[in-house]
Amino acid sequence: MELWGANLSRARLTGADLTGASLAGANLRGADLIHANLSSAVLIKAILIEAKLYGATLVETDLTDADLTGCHVYGISAWNLDLEARADRIGPAIGSNKASLSLHLTCVTPKQ
Repeated sequence: MELWGANLSRARLTGADLTGASLAGANLRGADLIHANLSSAVLIKAILIEAKLYGATLVETDLTDADLTGCHVYGISAWNLDLEARADRIGPAIGSNKASLSLHLTCVTPKQ
């Protein structure tokens, strides 16, 4: 699925199967990706600011230089991620470097 540079801001993609999707440069700001499958998806330079990823699956997902500021990640399944993100693009809800990113992916609780 080719969605390079697509504007999916605030899109409702709950439970979407985006396995292998090319979302490089896509605007997913505030998107609802709850329980979405993003396995093997390419999200290089994607904007995921305040996206809701509760329960999402990110297996071998490429998040190189993606903006994850304020992303909601409670309960996701994530392994073998490409996280070559710039430190200024990872928000305080997740951490400021790769080590804290992997720790916080399982510790952040949803806002009520």
